[in-house]
Amino acid sequence: MVWRGILGFEYGIVQAPLGPDISGPELVAAVANAGGLGFLRAPDWESPDYVRGLIRKTRTLTDKPFGIGVVLAFPHEENVKAILDEKVAVLQVYWGDCSEELVLKAHQAGVKVVPQVGSYEGAEKAISVGVDAIIVQGREAGGHVIGQEGLISLLPRVVDLVGVRGIPVIAAGGIVDARGYVAALALGAQGVCLGTRFLAAEESYAHPIYKRKLIELSKTEHTNVFGRARWPNAPQRVLVTPFFNDWKSLPSHESEINQPVIGRSTINGEEKEIRRFGGTVPNRTTTGDIESMAMYAGQGVGLIDEILPASEVVKMLVEGAQQLIQQELSSK
Repeated sequence: MVWRGILGFEYGIVQAPLGPDISGPELVAAVANAGGLGFLRAPDWESPDYVRGLIRKTRTLTDKPFGIGVVLAFPHEENVKAILDEKVAVLQVYWGDCSEELVLKAHQAGVKVVPQVGSYEGAEKAISVGVDAIIVQGREAGGHVIGQEGLISLLPRVVDLVGVRGIPVIAAGGIVDARGYVAALALGAQGVCLGTRFLAAEESYAHPIYKRKLIELSKTEHTNVFGRARWPNAPQRVLVTPFFNDWKSLPSHESEINQPVIGRSTINGEEKEIRRFGGTVPNRTTTGDIESMAMYAGQGVGLIDEILPASEVVKMLVEGAQQLIQQELSSK
């Protein structure tokens, strides 16, 4: 059945690693228990003991395999070592070169490697170093978006590139429901990776106001307003909140560096100030001017009208895809 799993997981449903700490143990375990592949998100700084703690806490909530995502643009070597020592099922990497050495070390530890790419060239590099699957992200995706191509044109090119190599291709970008899942399958994907839909899950660590905005608002824009100093040349897709609408034409020489502090958060165990135009989204601990903070979301956000348990999201996607495919087959 085409809607079945990838990489040994029951279903081809992947919950994206949501930063900086929005996809915590509760969300990841809920997705794993429902038969999908959930990803924790490693801190954007070296904190191997904290990483081990995240992994071990998740294991108290599920006996199913899961993964963890690492952004290669930030210090990560010690975190990756901890991940491999803990033998997490899948290491997802993003925004940097996935080296042959990294893949070899992971495989020696029994860990599968799945990079997220935003271009045909990125997929070529990933294939050349022996990865286990590829997440293809279109420009429709929320958060930091590495590529400039739309998913509907990029995905089938990568599927053709992979050919008969047996490397699963997973589609990401703007997918929130069964229709998007089936469309990705029709383009040759073997699974789908969802961020915004799981951001709007009961178990996500996002602030309640952030979750409410995902339901209330339906428009997003691709921008570089947030986090320019800390993560330059890393455009993002955000909700068009009233704050963003007022500031989206921020001059290119401006950044968060000299801006006022508008809130505080505990992120991955550390107390952090949040400055205006900082790229940090509000989590449950965040205090201050929540509505003036970055709120990442993909283009499919307008299709989300309720906060659901993560298990219900997985069920909705799988059963909905089954029904759509069976309807199509029976109509022929």
